[in-house]
Amino acid sequence: MTIYTGRGDEGQTDLRDMSRVSKTNTRIEAYGTVDEANALVGSVRPTGYDDVDEKLERVQNHLHVVQADFANPDPDEDAPVVRADHIEQLEAYIDEAEEELEPLRSFILPGGGDAGANLHHARAVTRRAERRAVALADEEPVNAEAIRYLNRLSDALFVFARLVNKRDEIPEESPTYD
Repeated sequence: MTIYTGRGDEGQTDLRDMSRVSKTNTRIEAYGTVDEANALVGSVRPTGYDDVDEKLERVQNHLHVVQADFANPDPDEDAPVVRADHIEQLEAYIDEAEEELEPLRSFILPGGGDAGANLHHARAVTRRAERRAVALADEEPVNAEAIRYLNRLSDALFVFARLVNKRDEIPEESPTYD
């Protein structure tokens, strides 16, 4: 199989059901932005912390499910879809990480060390992916669990950023609003 097919040369692409749509289609924007978030999560690994890296690897696999979910306008029973247990797993990750962190008392500036800053970047792109997914849901039916997953993932990435920055002994900075 060759990587290039030429099928997209005129600005069209295939959905999972093999229907053709413009590459500017809202559905393509939604799962394309998820792909961008996934690439950013991949760029942060390895963080230097095996427990965080294992969670991020799982997240990357979940993001492939989100993409497949959004790429399929008419899923059948065998289609990959985001389920409630994907979200529950993220919530467990968040709870576990927060046990190691001081409670958040104010907004913080995104940044820190390389891993922390890259996790904040991935969080911001995940928020954009969520906005694209909501725009898609405004136009046509989508799996609400996939949107919930993106919302929860941005929370998880925020907590992971705080966690690796804490472990790297990089203090959090709050905005000064001056």
